[in-house]
Amino acid sequence: MNGDQALQMVAAAMCLVLVGSAFVARRVPLGQAAKMALGWLAIFALLLLAFSFKDDIGDRLRFAIHPDRGTVVGETLRIPMGDDGHFWVRGSVNGVETRFLVDSGATTTALSAATASAAGIDPADDPFGTPVATANGTVMARRVRIADLRIGPIRRADVRATTAAEFADMNVLGMNFLNSLSGWGVEGRTLVLKP
Repeated sequence: MNGDQALQMVAAAMCLVLVGSAFVARRVPLGQAAKMALGWLAIFALLLLAFSFKDDIGDRLRFAIHPDRGTVVGETLRIPMGDDGHFWVRGSVNGVETRFLVDSGATTTALSAATASAAGIDPADDPFGTPVATANGTVMARRVRIADLRIGPIRRADVRATTAAEFADMNVLGMNFLNSLSGWGVEGRTLVLKP
């Protein structure tokens, strides 16, 4: 035991003597004093526990309120797995906010016709289209370019994408976006994107 630890022990003993003498002076029965002491001990234990897990609790609350926003840690974006087992994240296409499914099985980023239209992207620039294999079969999609794509702190310009009416309301971040990152991976139930 060093000098600092000895001083801490003396201070703790003095606090116990002070509290004990207050109980004796008020003639509080021992059983009632023990109940009060246990109550205060439980309160301090809960506060210590809450403080110890404050970051985890904060992340869980943010995920509960906005599950598809993700959390930015430094420049890294951490996206929690959705209840459906997929990773969903909010982003913007040419300033228009939208929701994306992050899909490492998709070769390119894909936009719904509604998102492309709202973002001012004209698929008429690709009059012939290109066949795209999706989970629902092959569709004819139009190749487009996204001038400004933002996902959390990550920004990409002139991103290659496809759009088709058959995509319904689905927007997908594909491998062309993921490969533009310095790193990405799954840690437990969290997708980590590094710009």
